[in-house]
Amino acid sequence: MVTDVKAAITYKPIEILGRLVDASNATLFGVLEETEINVIYKPISGERPLWDFEEGSLAGREVAAYLTSEFMNFNIVPFTTLREGPFGLGMVQHWIEVDESFEIIEFSQSDDERLRKMALFDAIINNTDRKIGHLLPTQDGEILGCDHGVTFHVEDKLRTVLWQWRGTPLNQIEIAQLESFISNFEKWSDLIANLLTEDEKEITKQRTLELLDSGRFPFPSEDWPAIPWPPV
Repeated sequence: MVTDVKAAITYKPIEILGRLVDASNATLFGVLEETEINVIYKPISGERPLWDFEEGSLAGREVAAYLTSEFMNFNIVPFTTLREGPFGLGMVQHWIEVDESFEIIEFSQSDDERLRKMALFDAIINNTDRKIGHLLPTQDGEILGCDHGVTFHVEDKLRTVLWQWRGTPLNQIEIAQLESFISNFEKWSDLIANLLTEDEKEITKQRTLELLDSGRFPFPSEDWPAIPWPPV
């Protein structure tokens, strides 16, 4: 059993066990050889083209979201990397065993601080698809998020089920978090490397500056549906 999960996910061969049939793009469930570590593998070759995400790959955006979560100390996205798999280059993410007893639908509309952190993260990465089913309650009480392929667009496309904090003032911890990101923007840009376009990186900086300037969580856009459909 490999104890270094991140290293195993990065290098171990993947044995495909099945496919998540509800996903719009090829989403494969597998296990890493010689381990009991399960992963989700989304090969770029299985992506369905989207009219409004013409640049880059959805897999690359998933990895960019993970790296941003870690860089900004949100720590709410399972370990995710871009690597070769059985069907070519793709996103590989640690499979999270969720707490099936958790009432996620009711919880998703609460004012829990774990969701507040997710809402701020989504505002920064411009998540256009935060559904209830993309919230992962873990066995140890964390709330993680998955499915970040449609993020970082240059236009305001924030769609989420987490609008509880719209217009709510940012607290000092959140403000410091955003200020640190701006101060270290070049480091983040280098970390993301070729996963996003230069325009997408710059707009991410501008979104963060706008959050700091307003001092509040964003309101829904008047030009784009506020909630993804279906919301679960």
